[in-house]
Amino acid sequence: MTAIRLLLADDHPVVRAGLRAVLESELDIAVVDEAATAEAAIARAETGDIDVVLMDLQFGTGLDGIAATAQIASMAAPPLVVVLTTYDTEADIIAAVEAGAAGYLLKDAPPEELIAAVRAAAAGQTALAPTVTSRLMDRMRAPSTSLSPRESQVLTLVADGLSNEEIANALFVSQATIKSHLVHIFAKLDADSRTAAVATAVRRGLIRRTGP
Repeated sequence: MTAIRLLLADDHPVVRAGLRAVLESELDIAVVDEAATAEAAIARAETGDIDVVLMDLQFGTGLDGIAATAQIASMAAPPLVVVLTTYDTEADIIAAVEAGAAGYLLKDAPPEELIAAVRAAAAGQTALAPTVTSRLMDRMRAPSTSLSPRESQVLTLVADGLSNEEIANALFVSQATIKSHLVHIFAKLDADSRTAAVATAVRRGLIRRTGP
């Protein structure tokens, strides 16, 4: 039996150690290396001896997991990437899927779910946590109330306290474009203010909760 060759990409040593302990208890899974940065994960994935990458979304510095996933997915013969994160927001899920992730799991998933996801990815199947599947189904059922990736980005910056001018500068667009996005966001969320829009989006899991 050929073992699934796995790369753990997470900036927390304790998390990597815990994942290694769980996954190496399976005879058909071998953790061949670890990466503490997204850049290191990309470089290691390029060597060609990795089948599946377990990828965190947030690293301390440098690229994030979405950017790393996109770069890995664009390789000539890429390993499959399964995102393993604490974030279950629609914006993160959609971004990961669009970047080429074969799976999306939450870090509080039971060990058996994690192991099954690694095996599914290695077999060319999609591996999604139940919560993630639910979010995607909700988006499909009510596309008119779902935010586009750009709208999610704009509202996340609103949640961070940025003004229209600051958001426009950050995204290299005009303030008129930002105002247009906000009009569409307010309509989709049935909100009459920036605060209400952020609160609704956070409650529905469309953007990440900000602050402590």
